[in-house]
Amino acid sequence: MTRTQKTVFILVAIVTLIMGLTVYRVLSGNNQGAQVGMIDAGIILLPQSRPLPDMAMTNQDGQAVSLSDLKGKWTLLFFGYTFCPDICPTTLAQLRQIKSELPKDAVSNLRVVLVSVDPNRDTPQQLKQYLGYFDKDFVGLSAPVAQIQKLANAVSIPFIPADTSKPNYTVDHSGNLVILGPDGTQRGFIRAPMSNPKLVAQLPNLLGRQ
Repeated sequence: MTRTQKTVFILVAIVTLIMGLTVYRVLSGNNQGAQVGMIDAGIILLPQSRPLPDMAMTNQDGQAVSLSDLKGKWTLLFFGYTFCPDICPTTLAQLRQIKSELPKDAVSNLRVVLVSVDPNRDTPQQLKQYLGYFDKDFVGLSAPVAQIQKLANAVSIPFIPADTSKPNYTVDHSGNLVILGPDGTQRGFIRAPMSNPKLVAQLPNLLGRQ
């Protein structure tokens, strides 16, 4: 190799390196921008996914199901109950509105699930009727309180079981949503209160992932 060829080779290598570093910075900047956008929308992704404790539950049709049945789509899991006076109807109405504004391909990869923290009153029939007011595709799940507590603690959204001996009791619970990936593991949270416009803008980025 001549001196001229060596010089050209070195210059090409330097240009290639500079281009590579530039692309890396752009991609890193875009990725950071996407992360900032998600965080601003209240979407907090975990550094590592968490497995869920598999357990038997009952859906709004009275069918026996397990948490592993939630695989295959992205799932927004909400702990609430049908007699809730404020947080639950507001959250479900927001989710209905958000879903109506998402692209069709995003909607097809999304599932909304209400896990009842009040199985004493939330029979399958009650769950089905209540969720039908918002969206017929919303899923309702119930199980004994001890099992629901186990699940809530596993995803870091605990609630305080109610004293069911009191008339018209309420249940203290969070308005945060759990994000489950298509593999059935917990991927993160959506903080309450939700911002519809920001979630409509950011959720397609999440729902397009695996």
